[in-house]
Amino acid sequence: MLGTRAGIAVWIAVAATLAVAGAANRSVSARPGTTEVAVGYTTASALARAVAASRAIVVRTVAPLHVAELRGVGPSALRALPGITYVENVSPRPPAAEPAAPGAASSPEWQLRATHDDAVPDAVLRSASAVTIAVIDTGADLTAPDLAAKSPAAWNTRTGTADVRDSNGHGTFVASLAAGSVTNGTGMSGSGGDARLLVIKSGSNSGSFTDVDEAAGIVYAVDHGARILNLSVGGPTTSATERHAVQYAIDHGALVVAAVGNEHDAGNPVEYPAALLQPAGSNGVGGAGLAVTASTADGRRAAFANTGSWVSLAAPGDHVLGAVSQASSALLYPRTQLAGATAGLYGYGSGTSFAAPQVAGAAALVWAANPSLTAREVAQILKETASGGGRWTPDLGFGVIDVAAAVAEAQAGHTGVLLSGLRLRSRVKLNWSGDAAAYTLTLTTDGHAPRALLATTRQTSTSVDLRHGHTYSFSVTALDAAGSPTAVSPPLTVSAP
Repeated sequence: MLGTRAGIAVWIAVAATLAVAGAANRSVSARPGTTEVAVGYTTASALARAVAASRAIVVRTVAPLHVAELRGVGPSALRALPGITYVENVSPRPPAAEPAAPGAASSPEWQLRATHDDAVPDAVLRSASAVTIAVIDTGADLTAPDLAAKSPAAWNTRTGTADVRDSNGHGTFVASLAAGSVTNGTGMSGSGGDARLLVIKSGSNSGSFTDVDEAAGIVYAVDHGARILNLSVGGPTTSATERHAVQYAIDHGALVVAAVGNEHDAGNPVEYPAALLQPAGSNGVGGAGLAVTASTADGRRAAFANTGSWVSLAAPGDHVLGAVSQASSALLYPRTQLAGATAGLYGYGSGTSFAAPQVAGAAALVWAANPSLTAREVAQILKETASGGGRWTPDLGFGVIDVAAAVAEAQAGHTGVLLSGLRLRSRVKLNWSGDAAAYTLTLTTDGHAPRALLATTRQTSTSVDLRHGHTYSFSVTALDAAGSPTAVSPPLTVSAP
């Protein structure tokens, strides 16, 4: 039903050492006497007529999506006007701070070793310069040495200028993890090698976002050549504006990477836009992008990180090292002495916000290793080479990314097939995906001879009844156009006690 949502509630997943306990409770008030709404329209002339009839003020438009943000008029005054396709409230939300992380990590950039990013061939790191990562966030401190060395392009969708100064600090930290320089000889290294960086400031200095902010950033990124978009933001509801923007990126061949959220102990809700990329119920298989949770130094899920059937995979997000904006609060982003750093500020932070950009950087390296891949193929390779060995769990998805393995798989020029399952009482829901014309689903019961449940099918999901006291093993074989097998998934074993 049009116009019934109360806007998209958006968080920025950020936690830093010594973060103040009350930071999560701060709020941003709407401007007195105004109402802001997101409006879908059919044509520019239809929007102009609606604005004239309602006496609304146009805050901005996102023309490729046929979306406008209007102020000074309530939704009911617009819904019945001709040429208006939907009306939704726009509601900014403040950052959501995580509990303070414990003391300094024993190894500053442990995340690069944990993901085997440090084992990627030098030639691939250099080739990543053909790929642009867009970080849509609170801007960035472009004087930070690891960002300055990239000479990033920059744009502020709120002001229509290149001023992306980051007094919040979140965007700087995220950008450094995705694309901090690996060749400037000081500070830290990002995960994306020589990938180019596009900094888009869509959030306010306080860190608040709306769905229109997000949509404007997505469209600008896509229209300016970004192949990978990082969205370390989210909320428990979605909107037509957000869905249209994400689809715009997908339709233009971009890979969208989003954080799954930090509310595990506060209801563990499904969060968007992550769940638009890896839909709820998919058990990590398929989807149009990557929904990223956070892992610890020992490869487990970070305590704060959300879990569920919409998690694609994981990356380090518990006490990771990043660049700190000079304009940010020292309470939220404490400064850390970094051995060998001749300039710049550095610190440690926690959150799925900081896991997602490492996956964005990894995707750039996979694309550098094989530029012919599609966005879905890049996502598939990252999943199948992650630490889960092709097995999916609600906690870590297909596991922690293994960047070196993903690059090697991309260079080999082929992808495999993934199978995941979720048992619900006496049934198991199976999902699978791969680079295939068709599939065969095979079942082995209690170690007996295998049999085909589905032969030469285009289906990518099914449900199977389970009998108590038996053990079932499923596998999926990918078939090419001639019906010949090209890859087989790791077996998925399910017991019905």
